[in-house]
Amino acid sequence: MDSLAVESLGLDALIQREWLIGNGIGGFASGTACGMNTRKYHGLLVAAMAPPVRRLVILSRVDETVRVDGSSVEISCNEYPQAISPQGYKFLRAFSPDPFPRWAYQSDSFTLEKSLRLVPGENTVCVTYTLLTATKPVEVELRPLLALRPIHELTYQWNGRLISDSRETGRIRIAATSRTPEVFFAHNGEFKDSPAWHLANIYRREQERGYAGLEDLWVPGVVSRTLSPGQSFHLVCAMEPADLDRVLERVNRPLAHSVKGADLPQSPDDRDILDLSRAASPFVLNIAPSATSRQPETRATWIATHYPWASPSLRAGMISMSGLLLVPGRFDEARAMLESAAALSQDGVIPSLLPEDSSEPVFHGADTSLWFANAVYQYWRYTADEAGTKRLLQTIDDSIEHYRRGTHLGIRADSDGLISTDWPGIPTTWMDAKLVDWIITPRNGRPVEINALWHNALRLAAELHHQFGNEERERELTRMAEAVQQSFNERFWNAERECLYDVVQDHGNDASIRPNQIFAISLPFPVLWRQRHANVIDVVMRELLTPMGVRTLSPRDPAYQGRYQGNVIQRDRAYHNGSAYPWLLGALVTAIVKTRGRTPAVLSLARELLRPILTHVRREGMGLLCELFDGDSPQRPGGALACAPATGEILRCWYEDVLGILPGSRGPTGTTVPTASAGV
Repeated sequence: MDSLAVESLGLDALIQREWLIGNGIGGFASGTACGMNTRKYHGLLVAAMAPPVRRLVILSRVDETVRVDGSSVEISCNEYPQAISPQGYKFLRAFSPDPFPRWAYQSDSFTLEKSLRLVPGENTVCVTYTLLTATKPVEVELRPLLALRPIHELTYQWNGRLISDSRETGRIRIAATSRTPEVFFAHNGEFKDSPAWHLANIYRREQERGYAGLEDLWVPGVVSRTLSPGQSFHLVCAMEPADLDRVLERVNRPLAHSVKGADLPQSPDDRDILDLSRAASPFVLNIAPSATSRQPETRATWIATHYPWASPSLRAGMISMSGLLLVPGRFDEARAMLESAAALSQDGVIPSLLPEDSSEPVFHGADTSLWFANAVYQYWRYTADEAGTKRLLQTIDDSIEHYRRGTHLGIRADSDGLISTDWPGIPTTWMDAKLVDWIITPRNGRPVEINALWHNALRLAAELHHQFGNEERERELTRMAEAVQQSFNERFWNAERECLYDVVQDHGNDASIRPNQIFAISLPFPVLWRQRHANVIDVVMRELLTPMGVRTLSPRDPAYQGRYQGNVIQRDRAYHNGSAYPWLLGALVTAIVKTRGRTPAVLSLARELLRPILTHVRREGMGLLCELFDGDSPQRPGGALACAPATGEILRCWYEDVLGILPGSRGPTGTTVPTASAGV
């Protein structure tokens, strides 16, 4: 991705460029290009204390001063009430987030590079300062600012004591208190104990979002070192005792991205998609058995789906899996994730969320089990792993039987075979914005995408039972799927608008033009009759398509909100009532290619639809693809800073639909891997 030349950019432009890297167990580091924290979620070490959740902002930032020949240059940047101080961005000459965050600072007398790396699989960060050029030796002073609090909270000065212990050379220990964890530093400088509180640090993005955005941060003292050109100064912050040499050895190993660009088939000169594959690196989490209470016997794999504030969503993880794990051939991790999810299933329902407080999983999604079934089928297509797929098929069968008879969340199959879901106070689809008791986008009844997923699950389960020789079960599931498809096409078709109702209800139907209908075409086994595909695609493209994603509601609808901005009420009103989502472009491109064929004109259109997103990742996104954009032009980015479904779905549809790189006709075991039907 492009490095950022900052001379032509002012402070406002610099703080709009945000970066993020992950440690592979749920922790991360994140900030802005100029180093000024604008969110309470920004920090140089955000540790996952019960991976992948219970995350704490430990090291918020470091204040840095460079002293040379009697003068001082402060290269850090922060906002206080009515002041930006220090203003280190004025000395910043370049920033690059790849392969890890790096800053270049320059004055008349020195050029200094700063870099930040996380230790994979650990809650440990290493910040390094290397003097590139200087007229004389320079002294670098570092003041680490600690927040020591859960990610959704803020720290305020209190009367209790925080104590640092630096009796061991090159190491500092911050003792635990009743409200803060034990923290360790390692360094190759000299430490001077001078504890202090830095009061009233402002996080302007939080204030813009209607939240508290003022925090006090604690400094244990000053770490300093005098450098000559070519020398480096290291500061390590960790949640366990840290050995500097070991940490440096770990962070200097060759990087292994979660989606390995070198392993992906490339199209000529396709720099943008390689950048997107690197953008996937923070999402895949591999949790050691001892680190998770839910899977004590096995290593668990999860996908961190919405950085920086959301805990892992299993729904979003299943949507993301093909692009993040199957396309690059990370089959063992894909199977581990599916097995981890299957182990949590209760009465046919897979939880939608692993909560941040590491309590019991949350069961709020009527579609999560159906996305799980789709992910299992994609895993089979890519691997032909008969033994693994057979085990996972048992969970799919269990879900089908519970959905048919009735289970949690008011999920049940009606007499016509369609699935309805209705549970007081809980939005059960992916359009789940809620404020206290106000469900902002109510979709009780028979949501269109849940029934498309239901038909898809029946068909794929029948296909898998066919592959494994279970003919009786195959016939039973096929009969169910045929009945569902007939009922779906009779009840969901809106003849007046020539598209699909969003929700079919007992007393009237919801005719809102929303993107959920595209899944009736894009899934491996489309439920919508083929002769209707073109009309639905035309409506979606005409009413919902933007350069940066697919709107969640037509601008012609009175409920449409074209700007995702303002306080929490204003943003949540727009969240699923107009905001445009990049992840939906994956389904739309798949539907277009499936319906119109892989002709040169269609492939050119698909590239045209995806190009703005890829360009955004490479430039303004600083290597990240955010959750959503405004529905109105210009489409400003919003929502989560880094979004797994968006990243995974764009990767998947690029390789499968645009490049035509599909799973091999034979898997590693020699078993024929089936290809899904294009529908009836």
